[in-house]
Amino acid sequence: MNRRHLPTLTAMQCFEASARHLSFTRAAEELSLTQSAVSKQVAQLESVLEHPLFRRVRKRLQVTPEGSLYLTEVRKILAQVEMSTRYMQSYGGQSEVLNVTTLPTFGARWLIPRLNGFRFRHPKVYLNISNRVEPFDLEEARVDVAFFFGHGAWPKAECIKLLDETMVPVCAPTVVPAGGIEGPLALTDLVLLQSATRPEAWHDWFEAQGCYTEHSYHGPRFDTFYMALSAARAGCGVALVPRFLAEEELAAGQLTIPWAFSLTSRDAYYLAYPEYKGEVAKVKGFIEWILEHLETPARVDGARPAR
Repeated sequence: MNRRHLPTLTAMQCFEASARHLSFTRAAEELSLTQSAVSKQVAQLESVLEHPLFRRVRKRLQVTPEGSLYLTEVRKILAQVEMSTRYMQSYGGQSEVLNVTTLPTFGARWLIPRLNGFRFRHPKVYLNISNRVEPFDLEEARVDVAFFFGHGAWPKAECIKLLDETMVPVCAPTVVPAGGIEGPLALTDLVLLQSATRPEAWHDWFEAQGCYTEHSYHGPRFDTFYMALSAARAGCGVALVPRFLAEEELAAGQLTIPWAFSLTSRDAYYLAYPEYKGEVAKVKGFIEWILEHLETPARVDGARPAR
């Protein structure tokens, strides 16, 4: 497509606001434009796309299927433009943005509780934290610090080991039979909850005890450990998770370990940062903070620290 024929940001903003309010008038008020200007921008966008974005039903706007599809992409574009603009506004100024990525459950359960107080030591550094599961390029993604699980290597980056991982089975106390279980294979009767990021986890756990079951890969599958923990707490089955991520529920009695065998993973959790950013003040200060609080018990929602 010729760049002259690409839609403008104004057109996309008008479309997004109109779709959110289902009204050109309310979109115009939000964007400080006239109703006719918003309507004209949307019409031009429809002309470029060669698809209707709205239909008028009883004097109200209704987003078409094509409009719903395009709306998802437009919101991604506008969010990226805003993020890039904020980044440049802070670049080289007195206030700086530190872009941090983390694994979802690790970030919620381990990282965030350890950030309390960071802003008092570094009041001019603003944290921008996002989740990343798939591999990515630190430089291209403009990431200053990344937390990941692996073998401690990242292209063009320095890696610092944070902690090892011990996998344990957990479930709601009500799921365990009154007399307990007689062996690890008995867990297959309680439903094995699977983690999409660790498809081999149950197989490895059984194998380490000299057991084999065709059910190692059977059971509901969840994208994150957080979802698997929630399912286990709800009584849906047994989840195999890193113990440190389940300490809060174990301490509160919401989860229990039905069979006391733990398996130390071959990989571990690491912090990574681009090689050339090692002496950047905001990066250096954040890393120092994390290492200082490495052994700090996490307090979540007022819960007592895990023992």
